[in-house]
Amino acid sequence: MEGRVIGAGPYRATKLWNETIQLFRGGMPLRRHWAHFRYYDCTFSGSEAVDYLNQLLRHNCNFGPEVTRYQTLQLLRKFLKAHVIEDMKGRHGTEDFEDNSHLYRFPTLSPLKSFPSRSLSRNSPDLPRLIRWDDYEELPQQENTALVKSTGMTSDFWTKRHSVAIGDVNECKLIRRKDITPKQVDNIWKSMTASHLQRVLGLTTLDGVLNPVHVKGNHIVHNVFNVNKSGIVVLENNSDDMPYWVISAMKCLANWPNGNDAKQPVYPGFERDVLKTVIDYYQRLKEPLLTFHLYEVFVNILSLLQKQELATEALQVSTLLLPPPNRRHLQLLLRLMARVSQNPHLPPLNDTIASRTLMVQMFSHCVLGSPDEMDLDELLASKLVTFMMEYHNTIFQVPDKLRHQVEEHLSHLRRVQIKYAGSDTDFSTSPAFYEQISKVESEEPKVIGTQTPLQDLLEGLISDKELPPKDKRKRLKQFQKSYPEIYRKRFPSEESRAAVIPEKNPRLKPHRMFFNLKKPSNPFQRSWSFRA
Repeated sequence: MEGRVIGAGPYRATKLWNETIQLFRGGMPLRRHWAHFRYYDCTFSGSEAVDYLNQLLRHNCNFGPEVTRYQTLQLLRKFLKAHVIEDMKGRHGTEDFEDNSHLYRFPTLSPLKSFPSRSLSRNSPDLPRLIRWDDYEELPQQENTALVKSTGMTSDFWTKRHSVAIGDVNECKLIRRKDITPKQVDNIWKSMTASHLQRVLGLTTLDGVLNPVHVKGNHIVHNVFNVNKSGIVVLENNSDDMPYWVISAMKCLANWPNGNDAKQPVYPGFERDVLKTVIDYYQRLKEPLLTFHLYEVFVNILSLLQKQELATEALQVSTLLLPPPNRRHLQLLLRLMARVSQNPHLPPLNDTIASRTLMVQMFSHCVLGSPDEMDLDELLASKLVTFMMEYHNTIFQVPDKLRHQVEEHLSHLRRVQIKYAGSDTDFSTSPAFYEQISKVESEEPKVIGTQTPLQDLLEGLISDKELPPKDKRKRLKQFQKSYPEIYRKRFPSEESRAAVIPEKNPRLKPHRMFFNLKKPSNPFQRSWSFRA
């Protein structure tokens, strides 16, 4: 039975749960079984249920051929607790499903999940409106500047300058959007990222899929710009990162046999102990790395996995919504899983399970999970994590289309524009307006205004009193890297910089640490002793 792919939409996990129950009830063979000197009609054994459901899931497009027998057994245990099935005495909930000759049956009506009743308004104030030219300021200009022809202008050029889209006019004013604050930049990224995600998922609305409250613009901006050369997120606070011994263990496995930088003693089974160290850390997380709030978003992406490019773009956008520590930990984990799966020099990490399958089984529930234990999160997580592991090098890249759209919008807001008297139309939204004004500006020297929009942006950043000093230093550093000439003109010396930019408190450099190793039950936990 091939099954149908459940399309993207709100509450997809609930739909998938209900459809799986209906397929199982409608197709599971029932017959007469003998037990305890009597017979029971319309029943099935535990082993028969595992056999049938496993084949059903493996041939269903929503799950795929990598579903294991153990995962099928876990799902049947959830079915028993949810009273989808019951044993011959009518017991369910507290009993444990067994993969043997124990007999089970369907109750008169297997309960289906009801869809959540909450509905989010499309115009929710939690998704900020994109900044427009509703609030603008008139630029200071000399008397009759906008009305008097330049001596160097031809009549044709003058006509192009002042007859854009509406014909001849008698008066126009130059306007520019007020300085954009960092908070407004965050909100622009938030709104445009959510809109981009909705388009990629093919949804008419994100209601029931993504609550705007859980979309943080500052998280998106951090994930876009605060990365190292390898594209891994760099955290502002080291306390949010993984412990050093976990990172060392991950490096050891990822770069085996050359990854033992700590020069740990290697013994038979050493690599399995190192893996156990990493597994123990991730399994102690309070919630999956993709978070409970974004569960429906990533479940919706499952329906796109057969279209690789579309699924990759959806994951690129969705992972931008993660808190920076989650994104960093997920990046490092998927890179480790991919390298372990492909390393022929690494000894077997399990006697019976291949390394690739082992990686998915051990870490999938640490990546995706639902707060509702009755969901299909284990099966769905396995399929999603397998895809993410395979394409981990591309899913953490920022989509070019989204970045271009945001940059164009910000550039548009900072651009000097023309406002015609008696007209409420913003002609700058017209592509024709862009083309004509750009052509005019390339032919005519810029004579209006004393500062470029970038200089205005820098001054606005310096004068923003609501921005914490730490964030201000970080954003000024980003500005310096992107526009060094403008930054150098504003701060020709360290004294001029120190006069307006708060310096961070100097930190004491830690003494070199010497340590002694304990017995390598956890090879990367150390007993530290400090010496000056």
